[in-house]
Amino acid sequence: MEVLIPSRKVPVLAETDVLVCGGGAAGVAAACSAARHGASVALIERWPFVGGMATAALVNIWHRSDREKMVIYGLVEEVTQRAQKRGWATQYPSFPRVHETHWFDPEGMKIVLQDMLDEAKVRTFCYTAAGEPLVEDGEIHGVLVHTKQGLRALRASIVIDATGDGDLATNAGVPFDFGREGDGKVQGMTMMYRVCGIDEAKVQSLPDEDKQRMMTEMRAASVAGELPPYSPAFSLWHARNRCIPNMCPVAGNPLDEEELTRLTNESRRYVHAYWDWLRLRVPGLERVVIEQTGFSLGIRESRRIRGLKTLDKEMVLGAQKQPDALGHGIWMIDIHDPKGTGYTTWMDRNASNMVPEGQSYHIPLGICLNEQIPNLAVVGRCASSTHEGHSSVRVQTHCMVMGQGVGTAAAMALESGKPMHAVNIESLRKKLRADGVYLEEVPES
Repeated sequence: MEVLIPSRKVPVLAETDVLVCGGGAAGVAAACSAARHGASVALIERWPFVGGMATAALVNIWHRSDREKMVIYGLVEEVTQRAQKRGWATQYPSFPRVHETHWFDPEGMKIVLQDMLDEAKVRTFCYTAAGEPLVEDGEIHGVLVHTKQGLRALRASIVIDATGDGDLATNAGVPFDFGREGDGKVQGMTMMYRVCGIDEAKVQSLPDEDKQRMMTEMRAASVAGELPPYSPAFSLWHARNRCIPNMCPVAGNPLDEEELTRLTNESRRYVHAYWDWLRLRVPGLERVVIEQTGFSLGIRESRRIRGLKTLDKEMVLGAQKQPDALGHGIWMIDIHDPKGTGYTTWMDRNASNMVPEGQSYHIPLGICLNEQIPNLAVVGRCASSTHEGHSSVRVQTHCMVMGQGVGTAAAMALESGKPMHAVNIESLRKKLRADGVYLEEVPES
């Protein structure tokens, strides 16, 4: 069944040099960098605040170290410093021996990221989702959005799709890939949450054998179907106030809104089921309360927009360097079971899924650009990659590397009158380094 929509004139809400669709970590980085380099910028975000998975889904760990040193700086470092000054970020205790470098408070991160947008004079429209792209003669000229005043248009010379799902690029006709080879399933999703009311001293004073026994019983209850599936990495170490455990898996299609609604509600019920079970069995957890669940499920993978380059497993594990590098990536091949068991290859942590210690790969500009529409770029987890390559480059710090690089390239393209794929790469690297980006071992073109 189809309906016919009559043609109509749509008022223009805003005109700008660069329009960023999506206010997650990648989108904020793209908007701020483009604005700081002289472009007029507007950003639209479907939720009431910016930050994406960092704030809406409570995904609050950043990955910046090659296990010997930090190699991701630029806007990621600026955000970290701003958050630390407000008491909203803490350095990871095992730094630099692990990839994880910082925890942060998702509530505080909402303020930090919005402050950066405001200071860069980015026009920010929350409560606004990207709708139909305005494409003509092989170029994109903006998007339609639904507002409280009715249908409106935002016009721009360059559009950056930071929606995570690649909604805009897909609707503009750029091809994409979805899921792994074989069954087409995408990575599992997670409902993050916070608890309070824990007597931490009482829990941690339990003998190790008692803790192990309780975790063994919990695993057995899950296997028997008495408890939902959960990540085997969960332990009573996570029984701390304000801790945000990554333990609650669900699996399905994040592009099906009805299914996503069901999975979101199901996962919230899972969280209560775990802690109802623990509350009755673990001394110190008698008064535990679920303080907060994520505004959104933590979605790891959906569409991967086909680009000029495609990041794959060999590029990641081989620590490959690229002439069009925007920055470095360090994260492993980290695949959360697409069937929702809670298993993740993070638990393996061996040579088969990790970048060699002290090494990193390059994140290239080409995975963010496409052959079809030269003035449309993507940043974030929808960038061009295989299922395996995506599982590394999807983390927030890597998405911000893309955002900063593409935002800078967009401003350069406007200034030079050239498309983004034709900007002078050496000049782009020079600007990125001047802005604090760590960018080394770049091969000749």
